[in-house]
Amino acid sequence: MRKHYRFLFLFLLLICQTAVSMAQELGAIAGQVQTDTGEPMPGATIFIRGTFIGTSTDRDGKFSLRADFSEGPVTLSVSFVGYESRDVTLSQPDNTVKVQLKINPTQTNEVIASASRVEEGILQAPVTVEKITSQQVLRLPPPDVQVGLNQFKGIDVNSSSMIMNSLSTRGFNSAKSERLIQLTDYFDTQSPSLNVNTGNLTGLPELDIESIEIIHGPASALYGANAFNGVLLQNSKDAFVSEGVTLRVRGGERNFFDGQLRYAQKIGEKFAFKITGAYLTANDWLGQNYSATSTQVERRNNAQGSTLGYDAVNRYGEVPYTVPATYPFADLRGKTLFMPGFDEKTLVADDDKAKSLKIHPSVSYLLTNSIKLTVGANYNRGTASYQSSSRYRFKDFGTNQYHGEIKGARWFLRGQSIQDYGQNSYDLNFLGLFLQNSPISTGSGTTYAQQYFNTYLTTYGGARQAGQTDAQAQIAAQNAATKIQLDPNSATFRNLRSSIINDATPGRGARLNPSSLLNEGNAQYNFKLAESADLIVGAAYRKFRLGSNGNLFSDENGRIQNHEMGGYAQLTTKFLDERLKLALAGRLDAFKNFKAAFSPRASVVYSAGDKRQHNFRASYGRAFRSPTQLDQYIKLDLGQVLLLGNVDNGYQGYSLITGQAIDIAALKLERLSSYEIGYKGALSEKVAVDVNYYRNYYNDFIGAQRFIGNADGSRPATPANGRVVQVWTNANQEVRTQGAAVGLTYAFAPFLNIAANYSLNIQDRSDVQNAEFQTYFNTPKHKYNVGANGTVINHLGYAINYRWAQGHEYGLPFAVGQLSDYSSTDAYLGYNFAKLGATLQAGASNLFDANNIQVYGGPQIGRLVYVGLQLDVK
Repeated sequence: MRKHYRFLFLFLLLICQTAVSMAQELGAIAGQVQTDTGEPMPGATIFIRGTFIGTSTDRDGKFSLRADFSEGPVTLSVSFVGYESRDVTLSQPDNTVKVQLKINPTQTNEVIASASRVEEGILQAPVTVEKITSQQVLRLPPPDVQVGLNQFKGIDVNSSSMIMNSLSTRGFNSAKSERLIQLTDYFDTQSPSLNVNTGNLTGLPELDIESIEIIHGPASALYGANAFNGVLLQNSKDAFVSEGVTLRVRGGERNFFDGQLRYAQKIGEKFAFKITGAYLTANDWLGQNYSATSTQVERRNNAQGSTLGYDAVNRYGEVPYTVPATYPFADLRGKTLFMPGFDEKTLVADDDKAKSLKIHPSVSYLLTNSIKLTVGANYNRGTASYQSSSRYRFKDFGTNQYHGEIKGARWFLRGQSIQDYGQNSYDLNFLGLFLQNSPISTGSGTTYAQQYFNTYLTTYGGARQAGQTDAQAQIAAQNAATKIQLDPNSATFRNLRSSIINDATPGRGARLNPSSLLNEGNAQYNFKLAESADLIVGAAYRKFRLGSNGNLFSDENGRIQNHEMGGYAQLTTKFLDERLKLALAGRLDAFKNFKAAFSPRASVVYSAGDKRQHNFRASYGRAFRSPTQLDQYIKLDLGQVLLLGNVDNGYQGYSLITGQAIDIAALKLERLSSYEIGYKGALSEKVAVDVNYYRNYYNDFIGAQRFIGNADGSRPATPANGRVVQVWTNANQEVRTQGAAVGLTYAFAPFLNIAANYSLNIQDRSDVQNAEFQTYFNTPKHKYNVGANGTVINHLGYAINYRWAQGHEYGLPFAVGQLSDYSSTDAYLGYNFAKLGATLQAGASNLFDANNIQVYGGPQIGRLVYVGLQLDVK
């Protein structure tokens, strides 16, 4: 063992000596970056063009780095958010460089890389893209950065608890964000078991976010399956450029605490490392909807407040019982009784804290000035509520992610392995159900449910014999039965709750055991065909290994293996003095369970104006969505309904509405054809506009369908012999949507920037034929934001935003219902002590505690006010 340590020490010493010797051969460059009025600019970035060598300015706007002048002049690329970038060419080392940047308040000079997978100006992007800078990120008040993205045009956020959120664009919102992929530095961050991105739980801590880019609409031509309605890309800060220590601590209402630390350091000219950590805790938002569940979900339910009992949205364990035809009193025969269930707060008990812990270390090494190697590991854990087929309490749920990248100026190789964990998580429906079906005492064959219904029926019969009416007897029976239900405050309840939560046995325990893996790799090369023509080619492979020990998937006989692979290409060329940009892209993907799919995209962008400030775009794209791993392989018995995967031979059964025999085919890929036109530009130096209109045509639309059937897929002899089964299947009709979005920015002055946007989303249901097929559009038709931000007296920064969305129907397999109009006012205030490198902060999300329920069956997202302090030491 000592020999190994000696070898490692000698190896590191050799590398450090090599780095130092190489540094001695480089020329020194130093200087200052200022505004055009001569004020120093801390945080500006300086790169040597064509390399990965860079740095940033300190609080006095000063910088220093070393460059290789052996092959000729060196060009510095200097930039800062909200200012026009500048290039400075040096023929020899210089320690007196002075660069002044001119303000660009509309931020129309931002560079993105997500839309075309190569760098381009945001004005010239071929599709609708939103970019949020690091400064904007740190001014977003909600505890989860993704919730704050709700204030940007066309972006919908669905919150099922404080830190469990999902993003969507252009309709078909969901608490599980299955039509939009989420990437961090181009690495997929999804949970392999659930195919969900749990808000920012598996994303970056805010202190390490350099920018966020969101593509609206289909992007399968470059990103493959499930880049269907968009892509969210988080870009982290470069350890070579953003050095130093940053610490932020915030605290406030609901016992809210958020602490984050980022430390990055260069070692010589070749090595750099960083480690970022974040910890958040608060009293979580819990569901409190006690309305009766929709008949679209459970057709045997009673009305809210019924003395027969009823199934409420956010109560669990409401066991149903159908009174037999042999019961002596005809008024009760055939009716369904429900036990009173337990509310979410009772079942969650001491797990009611929202928690998030993230630790992200990484190391980078410059193999050459233009080739960089980076390896890292992301540890993410959190506790929150999640909603899909049921309502779940994720406890200590998260992922372990290991990733590596080698990147050149025109190419990259990337690979990662990600595994999810959640062995302390549990299903609230199962927990309530198994509590009610537990024996009332050791060795007893009678359960709490049986005792409840026996008491109800006995009391009802006695009351009727005593001359009471049906209604009177129901009240008496319910009162008597409720009194003998399991007491939530008793030690018996606590012990049963603990044993059921910790039991993962299917049919007996509520514990979830997601432990699946996703291994993937991808590569890309950019060929320069001519001065104004580029061709990129790339390939990707991913493999899922699903595991749940049989309590989520049909994996009783071991892990389920599933894979996807694909290749893509994009040709871009420019004409008319590079004012006209044409691009044609296409991708071919193959799957284990589905036929291969080809997704093309064609786009054109024309830049008009003397500064090319007016940009008109049009695009056509075809995308596809692969059913999630749950859609393909789920096996989950919810009691009222059995959820099954659908990739084998389909199902036979009976319609819940007509009772007629029906056949349900096995799943296919969902397909989308999308047309978009748009304009993005600067109407003046102070006014910027971004507007788009789209039309989408979905075929083989994936949705949920319930029917009477058997678990093996066969048709029961009669509907009475089967049970309610739900599978995911494809619609045999076209689903059409359309919409538009417009955003306006007016930079009146440094102390006042006004932003407003409006989004319209419409689903065309005129030709919907199958009333049993649920598309779950789940999107407000009208939505708008109005906000302002600025800096007063160079030290006081603020941001305020008001958001409103129209109420609409919202459905998931868990529950379907109507949302009311909802709104939120978010505010941020920060005072910067420049000489100390400190910023005193205060913020509030949903300041006026307005209705803000974004998911039916989810919680009211109430007010959260906090204060904090951020320290920056370079």
